[in-house]
Amino acid sequence: MAPHSAGDDVRPPRRPPTLGRRLGAAAFGAALLLAAGCSSTVGGTPQPEPAALATTGDAATASRPLAELLLPPEEFPEPYDAVVLPPQAVAQAAPDLTGVPEGAKVDPPGCLPPPQNFGPDGTAMVVGTDNDSRATISVELVAVTDELAAYRERLVECPVVAATRRGVTATVTTTIDPSAPPAAPGVETFAFIRTVRSGEGREVVTQSMTSRIAQIGDVRVLVTYMSFGAGPADTEGLTQVFDASVERVRAA
Repeated sequence: MAPHSAGDDVRPPRRPPTLGRRLGAAAFGAALLLAAGCSSTVGGTPQPEPAALATTGDAATASRPLAELLLPPEEFPEPYDAVVLPPQAVAQAAPDLTGVPEGAKVDPPGCLPPPQNFGPDGTAMVVGTDNDSRATISVELVAVTDELAAYRERLVECPVVAATRRGVTATVTTTIDPSAPPAAPGVETFAFIRTVRSGEGREVVTQSMTSRIAQIGDVRVLVTYMSFGAGPADTEGLTQVFDASVERVRAA
């Protein structure tokens, strides 16, 4: 691939979002990420939600401050207004990107997501929101102890998963995407496409995601474009955020 220089693609400087716009993007982006787990209404007596756990199972702890490795919000491309999520929002938003919220039961039973530390020393997230299209691009940095190949194999073994929580079942379909461009030389990477379909009748909601994954040492970089529309993913914006996020972790 030919090297890319600043003169090849000159863009006007991006106007930093105001505090009000950033706070609005934070709330809206978190709401979109949580929508898969809240899209249907179930009759009966309401039950309390299980508390979001800061640490799950044998989850890893980062050897580097993850928040310092996140792509700064001002480096997201237009039209995405980005904010760093606070820890309590991370503990809710990160599981929903898997399509399997905390406390859900899955079928096949061996297809639960791997243990993950959702505290600040285990997971950090920044989310950019296109307020017109309702689409988001999220960057999630996760402390890990396993190889990226093992994570990929787990997805291959669980292409379709039914996740049930509080009587609501979502169907999570994940397909490895061989067409994604490679990352920087020497960086392990792969990509996948995921849909999460939940609800019944007129209340059916389909959440579409395109994700690119890389791993540098004990830090896994997951960048996801997510939308509720039927249009194509913003692969240009996704690639820009992914490449910049990987380079930032590599350079740290």
